[in-house]
Amino acid sequence: MRHAAFGAIGADGRIMAGAGTARVTLTVSELRRAAWTCSLGSALEYYDFALYSLASALIFGPLFFPSATPVTSLIASFATYFVGFAVRPVGGIIFGRLGDHIGRKKVLLMTVTLMGLASTGIGLIPTYQTIGIWAPVLLVTARMLQGLGAGAEQAGAAVMMTEYAPLGQRGFYASLPFLGIQIGTIIAALVYCALLFGVTDITHSWIWRLPFLVSAVILVVALYMRLKLKESPTFETIQRKVVEERESLTTLIRGSWRTILAGIGVRMAENGGSSIYQVLAISYLVNTMGLPGLWGTTSLITAAVIGGFTVPIAGRLSDRFGRIKVYRTCAILQAVTALPVWYAFSTGRPFAAVIALSIALGVTTWGMFGTQAAMLPEMFGARHRYMAVSLSREVSAVIAGGLTPLVGSCIIRWVATFSPSAAHPGQMSWLPIATYVIFLALITIGTTFFIPECRNRDLVEQHDII
Repeated sequence: MRHAAFGAIGADGRIMAGAGTARVTLTVSELRRAAWTCSLGSALEYYDFALYSLASALIFGPLFFPSATPVTSLIASFATYFVGFAVRPVGGIIFGRLGDHIGRKKVLLMTVTLMGLASTGIGLIPTYQTIGIWAPVLLVTARMLQGLGAGAEQAGAAVMMTEYAPLGQRGFYASLPFLGIQIGTIIAALVYCALLFGVTDITHSWIWRLPFLVSAVILVVALYMRLKLKESPTFETIQRKVVEERESLTTLIRGSWRTILAGIGVRMAENGGSSIYQVLAISYLVNTMGLPGLWGTTSLITAAVIGGFTVPIAGRLSDRFGRIKVYRTCAILQAVTALPVWYAFSTGRPFAAVIALSIALGVTTWGMFGTQAAMLPEMFGARHRYMAVSLSREVSAVIAGGLTPLVGSCIIRWVATFSPSAAHPGQMSWLPIATYVIFLALITIGTTFFIPECRNRDLVEQHDII
């Protein structure tokens, strides 16, 4: 046997994936294809996520929710952002249960198609000035379809890659699809940088539609690669060995509510932080502190580049030191940096904002993300892993991620009422927002003490880790 980046590789170029009764022989090319395929799906999801985040913060207000005050339009725009999160648990339950019944590959084909078509459709919707109230109605509908698909996409990618990965290296390999997050975020931000460069008012131009239409290209590539992907070897083992009927949602909640609550709890800092720093912080920098939109997207690109290194490093560290220790460390770092990071935002200095966002999002938040990739699938039993991971992820996404920009924009508006004549009304909202970041981090830190270490757990095991 020889050892390489893909684990223990035999003379015939094959490796052993899984653990215990789930160990299956795979070729290196199959493992590479799985990593790239899952990454492309994640790239599409987070391209859509970052795209919609930037659009919500910068242009959707006047295009779809014209109002007498820009802040009111912004709040309405963030409300549609929340709608996409609100339906994600529904998508997680529907597609998650399908994934436990018919396989990971088929469901991942469905979710990536739904997301790609919905995102492309947003680029074709007429504005409020053209069709009136039907414009926001169509936008909300497309956002809901986008959310349904996203509700099981990231969970499916994490489950699929965890079940593909060699024993002892699950943290690293399961983190690779999450690099799609940085890829998607960078592409979306670069596209917006290109659009904003030299354009004084993007809302009076048709070019804002181009980034959404690009989703169709990413969709075609992702579908092509996923059609060639083999089913998860662990799922095939489960299909052969498990004859019991897969669990319903009611049975899942009754038997796994403790583990699900733990999954929700550990995601509060990561998902809340992701939404706060990718959406609310950009809006605060541009709409409250008056920085040009180009600086907002530049900050996001820099953070995403750093996150591209952070994610696999965090996954590798979790293989060596354990999932819980690494995850807890990143959550502590998020709590410690919250106040200085948001103070840096409040100064209105562009370079300070870039550095602060790179630390907060690129290191602390995405450090948790890279660790979580293998941790959540390992926490749940074989029969209901896909649905359970989806439910844990997406309920937390509603609570921590979806509401945050809406609540944050309301906080900014409320603070602004105390100093309407100030140069930057709402500037002091950085303090309550930073406090909220600390609160989310404390929930996650506390939750980690109730989760046993799950590194290298047998993936065919029927019971949850808790």
